[in-house]
Amino acid sequence: MLQTDTLNFLTNLKENNSREWFQANKERYDEAHQDMLGFATQLIKELSKADTGVDSNVEPKKSLMRIYRDIRFSKDKTPYKTHFAVGRLTKHKSVEIGYYLQVEPGNKSFIAGGYWMPQGEHIKAIRQEIDYNAADLTAIIDEPQFKKAFGEFREQEKLKTLPKGYEADNKHIELLKLKSFIAYRNLTDKEILSADAPKKIATLCEQIHPLNVFLNNAIG
Repeated sequence: MLQTDTLNFLTNLKENNSREWFQANKERYDEAHQDMLGFATQLIKELSKADTGVDSNVEPKKSLMRIYRDIRFSKDKTPYKTHFAVGRLTKHKSVEIGYYLQVEPGNKSFIAGGYWMPQGEHIKAIRQEIDYNAADLTAIIDEPQFKKAFGEFREQEKLKTLPKGYEADNKHIELLKLKSFIAYRNLTDKEILSADAPKKIATLCEQIHPLNVFLNNAIG
């Protein structure tokens, strides 16, 4: 169970995003980081029951992303992220396909899965799979419980023009125009702090799992 102090630390970090403040509050960070490691451990255990691509023995440290920002090419020079994130959980063919949890106070936490902004051969392969086997994808994304949890899949960012090789009268053109293939669900502070949060998040990921399978099959 995630502790309220962890969210409080992130709130304070957002208000005081400097190396000086961070060093003065290093002990608080260490406690929050340890709390997130414990949460990640619980989540991995629950996820491994829902998706065999998740290794129940993976080290939580490898799934918890660094809080330090890469500011070399950014106009925003604040040194720290104001959230914790858990990812890199699956053994799928593409490390880009999987699950991502972001913990951020102010009801800004979320769980997501699928493939964000595939490029090159991957986006071509996914569009080809949709063109050939759209019924498999629509069966996943139009399933009532999926739509209830994640909303309308087709409302993600799309191309303004037609994708190369496809015509406007294609029955599934709105899916073919997608730039990302993500299932996304916001989580409130109350939800992320609840005792059964890892199990509930794993249940959401279980609903995302068929989408990940479709995408992995597409890129071969």
